[in-house]
Amino acid sequence: MSQIYYFSATNNGFYAQSLKDSVYSPAGEWPADAVELSEDDFKVYSGQAPEGKILGSAAGGIPAWVDIPPPTPEEAIAAVEQKKTELLATAQSTIINWQSKLLLGIITDDEKASLIAWLAYIDALNAVDTTKPDWPTPPGEQAS
Repeated sequence: MSQIYYFSATNNGFYAQSLKDSVYSPAGEWPADAVELSEDDFKVYSGQAPEGKILGSAAGGIPAWVDIPPPTPEEAIAAVEQKKTELLATAQSTIINWQSKLLLGIITDDEKASLIAWLAYIDALNAVDTTKPDWPTPPGEQAS
């Protein structure tokens, strides 16, 4: 016997009929807007969303793939700050050996030039405005 599932547009979630009386109802968690799903709909919408989509609901409270909403300004800034932090960490890990060689006085001219270029890149990263980022190109890469 196959399982029967319901979908709640309000909670954007699935509910198993077999757990209604033993789990959901006693806890007061069975949604008033629960809509019974076909087995095929449950399989489709409980699986991986297509790229650029998330689980949402359509008319009648049935599940549907909807476009991922754009990030809020705060989320966009947080993503830029995260990228900036990651780029700075990568740059720092790139120059650490050259800095050690410089302190020991065993750095080559080519390594010194690379160190200077990477330090300039780090300065440029630190200057990036997180509200409208313009990312500098790492040394040795072509600007796009």
